[in-house]
Amino acid sequence: MASLNAGLRQFRCKKSVLGSQWLSTATRKQAAPLMPLAVRTLATTTSTTTTTTATTMMASNDDTSSFDNNSSLKAQLEAIRIPHVGVMHARAVPSTASYFSRTPQFNDLHIQLARLLARHNHLPTVAPAEAAQMPWLRLEAMRRELGESIKASHFSQVMRVVRRLHCIEPSLAPAEVKAAVARFTKPVNALLNVARPLVVDRLGRAVGVGRRKTSTARAFVVEGTGEILVNGKTLNEAFGRVHDRESAVWALLSTGRLDKYNVWALVEGGGTTGQAEAMTMAVAKGLLAHEPALKPALRKAGCITRDPRKVERKLHGHVKARKSPAWVKR
Repeated sequence: MASLNAGLRQFRCKKSVLGSQWLSTATRKQAAPLMPLAVRTLATTTSTTTTTTATTMMASNDDTSSFDNNSSLKAQLEAIRIPHVGVMHARAVPSTASYFSRTPQFNDLHIQLARLLARHNHLPTVAPAEAAQMPWLRLEAMRRELGESIKASHFSQVMRVVRRLHCIEPSLAPAEVKAAVARFTKPVNALLNVARPLVVDRLGRAVGVGRRKTSTARAFVVEGTGEILVNGKTLNEAFGRVHDRESAVWALLSTGRLDKYNVWALVEGGGTTGQAEAMTMAVAKGLLAHEPALKPALRKAGCITRDPRKVERKLHGHVKARKSPAWVKR
C-alpha cells in the first residue's frame, strides 16, 4: 500500500499545480475587462507610397495579361478540332465509289461522261456523218494510260457516249463537253500527220510496206513482164490456196496491170492468209509510186486501206470465232 501511494504521489502534485494555474487564469480573465488589441501603423514617405502603388499596379497588370494569355490559349485550343476524339472503332473510307471495282479510274470516267450527257442531252445535234472526223483513242492506248485491264465491251460503251457528245452542235457545245471529247482523242497534229511520199529510185524500183494482223510485207515493184517472187519462191510455192494467191496480186488484177510490173516481196510473221493480205497493201503502195492516178481505183478495190482487225470477230453461239462449245445446254 505504501508503494502504491508513492507511485501516485507525482500525479497528485501535477494535478494540484495544474488546478491552481487554471483557477488563477480563469479568475484573472473574469476580473479584468476585455482590452482591445493593439494595431501597429507604419508611416511612409510619398516616394515610398508611389513605389508601393506602382509595384501593386504592375503586379495587377501581370495578373491581367496572364489571364488574357490563358484565355486566348484556351480559345485557340477550343478552335483546334482534334479528329477522332472519343471514337472507338474507325475505318478508312475510299474517296470514290469505284474503289473496290476492277477498273476504278475507268469507272469514274464512265460515270462522269454519263452525267455530262444527261446534263446536256437537250442540246441540238448534227448527223454523225456531218460531225468532224476525230482521231479517237484505241483500247490499247487507254489501257496503257490508266494502267487497268479494261474490257473491250466496256470501252465500246464509253466511246458510244463520247461520240454522242461529239455530235452536239459545235457552236452550242459547252466547254466541259469539248474537254471530255478531247480526252478521248489522239494527241496528233493533223497538219504534221502527212504520209511519206512514195518515190521511184534510180533503178526504177518503188518500195511499198503493208501489214495485216501480225504479218508484214515489203514489195519492190518495177516495170516488167509480170514475174512475182515471194521470199525467193514463186507465187504458187509461197501460197498453196488460190484465194491467197489472188489476194497477193489483187492490186495488179483490179487495175489490169498484172503483166506490166514485176514484184519481189519479202513477207514475215503470222500465217499465209495474213501475209497475202499484207502483200496486197504493199503492192498497191508500190504501184501508186509509178501511177498516182490509180489511187481512186485502188481505194475502191480496198487495196490501200489498212484492215485494223486483230482477230476474227466472235460469232454468236461460239466460244470464239471458230471454236464451238463442247456441250450445248438444253
